[in-house]
Amino acid sequence: MGEAAALSHLRAAGLRLIARDWRCRLGQLDLVCEDGGVLVAVEVKTRRGEAFGTPQEAVDRRKQAKLRVLLEAFRGATGRTGQRCRIDVVAVRCDRDLRPVSCEHIRDAVGG
Repeated sequence: MGEAAALSHLRAAGLRLIARDWRCRLGQLDLVCEDGGVLVAVEVKTRRGEAFGTPQEAVDRRKQAKLRVLLEAFRGATGRTGQRCRIDVVAVRCDRDLRPVSCEHIRDAVGG
């Protein structure tokens, strides 16, 4: 549900979906999009409340390192090694019935 809300939000912002739930032996990328000429790996974090922190706080240093490795794997597997890239996070908040109520798109959330 959170991923669908994030994708809708990203499309409304002009990003184009390239892959959803892309997997390799190293792990999985939630969404891979293009923003102009930039390749964008998007990590979607969905939370109902903030008892365990905000959605974006779940993207810790270890997760950031894994996302960088996965993005490079995607670039290599798809012949996009020369394309500029970035990693974004979309924080989705849901109500008690798990319906998305907000999406916060954090561009370039994971530095290289």
